[in-house]
Amino acid sequence: MRKGAALVCTGAVAMSLFLAGCTGEGGKQGEDKGTAAPSGGAEDAGAPSQRARPAPRPPKSVAALGDSITRGFHACEPLSDCPEKSWSTGTSADVDSLAGRLLDKPSGHTWNFARSGAQVADLPVQTGEAIARRPDLVTVLIGANDACTGSPAQMTPVADFRTAVADSLDRLEADLPRTQVYVSSVPSLMRLWEVGRDSVLTRQIWSLGVCQSMLAEPSDLGAPATGRRAEVQDRVVEFNAVLEEECGRHPLCVYDDGAAFGYDFTREHLSRWDSFHPDEDGQKVLAEIAYDKLREARER
Repeated sequence: MRKGAALVCTGAVAMSLFLAGCTGEGGKQGEDKGTAAPSGGAEDAGAPSQRARPAPRPPKSVAALGDSITRGFHACEPLSDCPEKSWSTGTSADVDSLAGRLLDKPSGHTWNFARSGAQVADLPVQTGEAIARRPDLVTVLIGANDACTGSPAQMTPVADFRTAVADSLDRLEADLPRTQVYVSSVPSLMRLWEVGRDSVLTRQIWSLGVCQSMLAEPSDLGAPATGRRAEVQDRVVEFNAVLEEECGRHPLCVYDDGAAFGYDFTREHLSRWDSFHPDEDGQKVLAEIAYDKLREARER
């Protein structure tokens, strides 16, 4: 069991109602709306300029890497993945996924290798699975579980986060030199706390184990609790800086410029089962952001 992660299952059903879900399975996809958050990009971190980007070929296939967000966990039913509502490769018309917007024939040409509960250390394995399929586009949304832990002390060190991201992107470029990569920023965990902290029901659900590094004692506005939340949010910002910097070193990699992090998600975007994972409306937002960013990149 992964240490202190809010995405880890316990034996009790109630304690399973948190970020990760119990499945941990990926593989080929089945049938197959606030206060603005701070920027999650690396503009203040001196991110390197991207090399001249060659024109990518129009994608005919998409592979998705990441965690429970990309698996659509809690988007349909409690304690279940719902890949058909994934922002990246889903088939639901309510979401209108990235693959659905880009591909003429999505059926049989999309793969969802994301795993509920995945941390960045799992990204290289998922990368290898995607390479075996040789997709034209790979999407990456990873890092929430590296910050959503039992306590801030358990969060993934930034250096380790960088190593896993860099290795994965390097390998994608080396093995699939014509494949485009889209990297999403990690959504703001502080924003989720802001949205849900006044709801009695949401606080009860969170107390069962959801992202305790950020969401423990959500009504506590004292200095220690406030400092703890700020530490977690700072780590997410650092993760996003890494994602931007490492993506910027690859000519066919497109970063979302912190758009997912900065989006003002509301309760209408979040699952009723945990007030944490995106529901179909939240998944649709992520799909729209990705589509817009890729279109902008093609028009440069």
